Amino acid sequence: MKTTFQLEGLDCANCAAKIERGVQQIAGVRAATVNFLTAKLMIEGADENFDEIVRSANAIVKKVGPDMTARRIS
Repeated sequence: MKTTFQLEGLDCANCAAKIERGVQQIAGVRAATVNFLTAKLMIEGADENFDEIVRSANAIVKKVGPDMTARRIS
């Protein structure tokens, strides 16, 4: 499964890199990229535990930027 999130409040390239590295470490994630210019996070992962991947990714976003939100767009 593959989905994209708009990272609202992302204003730091270093934060984007931290989110990308963190999401890539989640079990079941095949690919994760953050585009700082568009503030989008793309996650591709295993279908059977994708809901848990999304919950973990949201937790990472909040840890890196407490005022940041990840809004699912596709």
